[in-house]
Amino acid sequence: MSIEIERKFLVKNLDFKKESFDKKYIKQGYLNSDKNRAVRIRIADNKAYLTIKGKSNLEGTTRFEWEKQIDLMEAESLFLLCEPGIIEKHRYLVSYQSLIFEVDEFNGDNKGLIIAEVELTSENQKIEKPNWLGKEVTGDVKYYNSNISKFPFKNWV
Repeated sequence: MSIEIERKFLVKNLDFKKESFDKKYIKQGYLNSDKNRAVRIRIADNKAYLTIKGKSNLEGTTRFEWEKQIDLMEAESLFLLCEPGIIEKHRYLVSYQSLIFEVDEFNGDNKGLIIAEVELTSENQKIEKPNWLGKEVTGDVKYYNSNISKFPFKNWV
């Protein structure tokens, strides 16, 4: 069992792609996207995971997270049980000032949305922001993947 501490930001340009050291294709769906818990199936390239996340604290920075790698074929079968709104995205990993930023460029109904996350060791950890990082959206549930799956970016206008 572990606690996830992270901050989220919108991305204002594509400069992160030049700085990226890895890129993965991710497909994910939600078996449960209740506000108190989310149960997610994810396939990242050729590996599959089952993840359970708890409710975030008031600031949106910290929450319970449990993740286990599962069989790829089992994950594909579990997608059939997911709520409507499968998310597809490319994740770029960028190292900056001793931190790893995970930058998600969404596809499909969420095309045009780019969000960066950075996991921290404490809620008070200071971070230096790369020039491509925009407005902070930590704690704004609108930007949670579980909400994006139900209310896609293409409908935000």
